[in-house]
Amino acid sequence: MKRVQKYGELDIKKLTAKSYGDDALLESRVAEIIQKVKQGGNEALLSFTANFDGVDLSKAGLQVTQEEIENAYKLVDSQFLQAIRQAKQNVRKYHEKQKRVSWMESSEDGTILGQIIRPLQRVGIYVPGGTAAYPSSVLMNALPAAVAGVEEIVMVSPPLKDGTLLPEVLVAAAECGVTEIYKIGGAQAIAALAYGTETIAPVDKITGPGNIYVTLAKKQVYGTVDIDMLAGPSEILVLADESENPEELAADLLSQAEHDKLASAILVSPCRELLEKTVLEVERQLELLPRAEIARASWDTYGAAILVSDLQEGMDLANRIAPEHFELVVREPFSWLGRVKNAGAVFLGRNTPEPVGDYFAGPNHVLPTGGTARFYSVLDVDAFVKKISVINYSDQALQRDADQIMHLARREGLEAHARAIEVRKR
Repeated sequence: MKRVQKYGELDIKKLTAKSYGDDALLESRVAEIIQKVKQGGNEALLSFTANFDGVDLSKAGLQVTQEEIENAYKLVDSQFLQAIRQAKQNVRKYHEKQKRVSWMESSEDGTILGQIIRPLQRVGIYVPGGTAAYPSSVLMNALPAAVAGVEEIVMVSPPLKDGTLLPEVLVAAAECGVTEIYKIGGAQAIAALAYGTETIAPVDKITGPGNIYVTLAKKQVYGTVDIDMLAGPSEILVLADESENPEELAADLLSQAEHDKLASAILVSPCRELLEKTVLEVERQLELLPRAEIARASWDTYGAAILVSDLQEGMDLANRIAPEHFELVVREPFSWLGRVKNAGAVFLGRNTPEPVGDYFAGPNHVLPTGGTARFYSVLDVDAFVKKISVINYSDQALQRDADQIMHLARREGLEAHARAIEVRKR
């Protein structure tokens, strides 16, 4: 059974480091896949899907048809449809508040400066498959793109063994206005989105989490297209005081541990009794989970119960780790919110467990992991727009500033820059 550790005795790097094995070897494999898709197009996609997923799409086709989408609606129950539509409404409403507008500003001398906001034209969203279904990931990637005004939203997701996608995923895509859906996953899907094939036109940006092959592929195609972030295994850090409930805390920790064997679930508290009771409760609840094997591996390797001297030391530790999900479960959470420096998302109080944000509240669940919350932000509407500067100098302004512009240009050794101003100076 896991023991409670004191903060000062803890190896934070060992706790938070995620190893995928030989990264250089994986990078090489991914590069090979990308190159083959660039050269072979659809044929390469079909070959990789057969080899990696065990699915022959030569007859079923790469692209999801309208008939498949209509059939998906028949396969989901009314409760799911109601829930997904309410979640869609909440997520859209939250992201609507993030929209930026173009602006222009004129000065007395006639100069006009401004910024034009334009949506990206075509984006690709990756929705994981494999060990779980993620219709919520469709919402979190597609809706901010739709709110931003993206015209073409292309979704890729690994197929099931019968060559289909889960009906819940297809329904979510249809509800969110996804315009094209392809039954491909892995690095080959990222390559197809970045470079295009005979069937799939290239996109401007790729968003959405996936396995290590997807992450490394996004890393390698960055520059040809934009990406959202390099997402790693899921994380949760819970900072709790003695007033909290071990049963609830254990459930919150396991809500992330069940994602992936590399996921991390960390409880921090100044109360040893709470930590010990929660560890026991985690052990009890583990036995009841359908994904117990995954959750057990995660908890045993990357789980922790950490004793700190007080809540401030706990907050310092949280800011150092910069968790993807940070639950602040204390008596007065808002009094501590101002001390949060690094986190993907903050969940305040016992009535806001992490799944509230994962599925329903409205904020996005595509969050920075692996400590990158120190400099990355949550996926939002800004990720799907570009900003264009506008400059219109008046004659008065140019004559006034000419000498200073020429001086700066010549100090940089760029005479032609200076002369482009000089020929206009009286």
